[in-house]
Amino acid sequence: MIKFAHFNFNVLNLEKSLTFYKDALGLEPVREKEAGDGSFRLVYLGDKETDFQLELTWLRDRTEPYNLGECEFHLAFNTDQYEEFHKRHEEMGCIVFENPAMGIYFIADPDGYWIEIVPVK
Repeated sequence: MIKFAHFNFNVLNLEKSLTFYKDALGLEPVREKEAGDGSFRLVYLGDKETDFQLELTWLRDRTEPYNLGECEFHLAFNTDQYEEFHKRHEEMGCIVFENPAMGIYFIADPDGYWIEIVPVK
């Protein structure tokens, strides 16, 4: 058997990202790892519903924004509170694309990673 464990995003400002993921999606740290020399820090976020985790990696010496190419990848979340999250994300100003015909939209985190919000049907 094999199962998903985590997905990684590298971030420039860990505290800003932690705040975003908590406010936008309710994700909170479930475990952390820091290099003995302080060169990196890993924070794994969970949703309290599944075992899947989002790993945020902060590299001390990284100062340039990450090149995300054309952002032809994304992380997706299902929700039974679609309207509530849409309103929250509108207020946060983080919606970057909507597809009303498909009933989905995307938000972007502080580093520009796209996250799809999909209603549970």
